[in-house]
Amino acid sequence: MSESLTLKQLVEMVTSRPGYTSAVGTEVVLVEAGRVHLKVRKRPDLLQFNGFFHGGVISGLADHAAGGAVTTALPVGRIAITIDLHVNFLSPADGESLIAKATAIQVGKSVSVATVEVITETAGKERLCSVATVTLSRLLKYFD
Repeated sequence: MSESLTLKQLVEMVTSRPGYTSAVGTEVVLVEAGRVHLKVRKRPDLLQFNGFFHGGVISGLADHAAGGAVTTALPVGRIAITIDLHVNFLSPADGESLIAKATAIQVGKSVSVATVEVITETAGKERLCSVATVTLSRLLKYFD
């Protein structure tokens, strides 16, 4: 990974790579050291039978946002990977989009922790639908 890569470019690069996050259409909204906000827009294939966002989509978005938040707080060339994910579902995610707002609350030499608020948004109005606590481990290398 290049030393000149900005934090936002790093998060956008990882998010756009082939795999789950790009397949669900994850958008990078905000990137700062230790904070990442990601968004997913409503699509039929991301919903439960009742039209609400599926819990797996909520969990996946929270997981990716937490990884971004911690990775942006690590030294260049390091990446955080999830070793534990705990999600509390508080209300139906029935909005037009989901926004995961992740903050690194402890960045350690081997283990870090982030908290994530997942918001459901409709017509500019936001409502908290879940919260997550994510524990992550630091890897030595990011990309070859």
